Amino acid sequence: MSLPLAFVLFIVGLGLVLYFAEKLVSAVVGTAVAFRASAFWISVVFVGFDPENLAVGATGSYEGLFGIALGSVIGATMVAIALALGVTALVVPLQFGEAPRRILLVPVAAVALASGLMVDRALSRVDGVILLLGYVVAVVYLLRLKRGGVDIKPGGEVQETLEKEKPAGRWKSLGLLVLSLAAIVVGSEMVISASRRFIAGLGWSDTLFGMTLLAFLISIEELARELPAAIRKRPDITYGNVAGSVLAFFLFNLGVIALVRPIRVDAQTLTFYLPICAGTVVLTSLLVATRRVPRWAGALLVAVYAAFVALGILGVEP
Repeated sequence: MSLPLAFVLFIVGLGLVLYFAEKLVSAVVGTAVAFRASAFWISVVFVGFDPENLAVGATGSYEGLFGIALGSVIGATMVAIALALGVTALVVPLQFGEAPRRILLVPVAAVALASGLMVDRALSRVDGVILLLGYVVAVVYLLRLKRGGVDIKPGGEVQETLEKEKPAGRWKSLGLLVLSLAAIVVGSEMVISASRRFIAGLGWSDTLFGMTLLAFLISIEELARELPAAIRKRPDITYGNVAGSVLAFFLFNLGVIALVRPIRVDAQTLTFYLPICAGTVVLTSLLVATRRVPRWAGALLVAVYAAFVALGILGVEP
């Protein structure tokens, strides 16, 4: 495949994935509403739902490009919690009326579980089942917190869809659901096929490509969600997007990806990318626990993301 053809294939595939990912969320929410599910249940069950990351990660796993599969989780998380949240705080310092520590521990626990399972440098299908069970436990825990008076608000695409006009009817939503799934599968295959050509041309590993460039391209829309919410004085939605993304990426998405095909975790991921990501998740939770994310903290988060990318490209590891 020539480089120009790979570029066109990549752009078209990425466009399909991103466009129909939005449609898929609308279809899922619309279907749930049509079957009389409450907005709260939709918010909790689909918290942080990002089908574009899941589709690209699962396709990468199926094709044996494990660096891309893990990049859709670890690299994408860094875009959401370091780059997007950092830039948001630089523009609009965040202040929270309340920051229940029990909720702040959920994303930290999600990363801790996934990290523990990756210590042996592999994620088996059994590990995938464990991660999915962890997601179910997290959802049940959030529901119990809600009953105890701790409010849980949606974030990301789910929040945007719920804020729009009433979703389409049951059958229209189901039709859109099927169409969106098909388009995302086709688009993901195009992205992965083109990525092989880029990896060969750049001389990068699939891990470096997945953790940096591809993760940035499929997750940069996180900034488009977090910043407007902060400007509208809704930091709860901004952090809801962050916490929800971490929860979905490390438990639900990673669980599905491991079920598609057992994953090999390379040394660079285990000793460099994963520790930086885990530390950033902890740092973010600590910042939110103070009920403030000032500009200096935003600058720190952006600097961490820059180091994550730059040191990876330069091949600097501990």
